[in-house]
Amino acid sequence: MKKVLLVDDSISVARQLEKILVESGDFQVVGQGKNGLDAIKMFQTLHPDIICMDMNMPGMDGITALRTLMSLDKTVKVVMITSLGGVGDKFNEAIKLGAMNVISKPFEAENVLKILRGL
Repeated sequence: MKKVLLVDDSISVARQLEKILVESGDFQVVGQGKNGLDAIKMFQTLHPDIICMDMNMPGMDGITALRTLMSLDKTVKVVMITSLGGVGDKFNEAIKLGAMNVISKPFEAENVLKILRGL
């Protein structure tokens, strides 16, 4: 079972994603953060297999956190979450920085599971 860290400033979005993952039986949610700084701290203590992280959050955003996470561990598997539908520069920047994929809100359970199972 893969350990997943969820990082999103929206509690409802995090709960929705957690429900999809837990109900699949393939994933264990080991923690939830609200911003990029949480993601970095929790990555270092929880050692998740996958981090699902929102791109836009208050404080430290997901792109900044992704940059830091990749500098700490080049093998970290990060999937970015966006309500932007993966449009434009942020999507491309996330992939160039090392994100494995980008998931759009609202979530389609089958798509989320397909992406995460492929990691």
